[in-house]
Amino acid sequence: MSRFDLNKEIVHELKPEYPWLKEVNSQSLQGAITNLESAFTKFFREKTGFPNFKSKKNATQSFSVPQHYVVDFDTNRIKLPKIGWVKAILHRRFEGDLKTATVSMTRTGKYFISILVDDGKELPKPEPFDYESTVGIDVGITHFATLSTGEKIENPKHLKNSLGRLKVLQRRLSRTKKGSNNREKARLKLAKQHEKIANQRRDFLHKTSHRLASENQAIATETLNVKGMMKNHHLAMAISDVSWSEFFRQLEYKAAWYGKTMLTIGQFQPSTKICSVCGTVVQGLTLADREWSCQECGTVHDRDINAAINIKKFALQDQNIITLGQRG
Repeated sequence: MSRFDLNKEIVHELKPEYPWLKEVNSQSLQGAITNLESAFTKFFREKTGFPNFKSKKNATQSFSVPQHYVVDFDTNRIKLPKIGWVKAILHRRFEGDLKTATVSMTRTGKYFISILVDDGKELPKPEPFDYESTVGIDVGITHFATLSTGEKIENPKHLKNSLGRLKVLQRRLSRTKKGSNNREKARLKLAKQHEKIANQRRDFLHKTSHRLASENQAIATETLNVKGMMKNHHLAMAISDVSWSEFFRQLEYKAAWYGKTMLTIGQFQPSTKICSVCGTVVQGLTLADREWSCQECGTVHDRDINAAINIKKFALQDQNIITLGQRG
């Protein structure tokens, strides 16, 4: 069935059967149908996975308002269809054509509204870059990221540091009676702790990605199979805590905002096993080898710094800027 057929069913069949649907803005209902059609289209064309049912028990509940909403910056209020004026904390002003507004509620009972605005501005053209203005990034678990400059960004380990508190709150929740007020209070405390960890992680990623995108003309990273790496049960929790995919996503769009260039090397490039000075390939390296010496030139390498330099060189080599054996 197409979304047009489903929209007709909302009016002629669903609303008479479920009167509470009349309390909802009709365009929000149609927006949900549009999202459903997009999910099924993506499933059949790209084989990305069958769409999941959006249950009331999901971590975040949300609905979209395509139009007919009003934002008043003078009184800090937003008018939503069928709901009316709602007080809000507007953290910044914006100008442009208002598009879709998405209202969401977290598991801790907080409401947010995200407004899509077309400001009519084009992204800046990428600035020219060379070897000196490019930085290579090698991500890891012991250190969140190692730069080709030799700088190592510590891994804050937000989840690991809060694991003890999470276990206590989870144990208290499991001991309460289902449906009781005490269970809801325990659930809320656990949700707040999870929300705190997510906010800490998000804040760290935004600050780190902003600094790297601001200080360099080009950023070189490697392609990682994060989904495959998560199958290692010994490292799955640590990998999920560092959020590499989200970090690369933020780097990509912030680089576009600031007119910088993102360079990516292939997943199977041997960035760790190649000497960044002479280009010799070293065999037999394991994860336990944090430092190693090149048998040809005798250079002692820090494993992560060497990998970051090689990532930078591989990326620039693809741009025909340097050769692999060139010294940094």
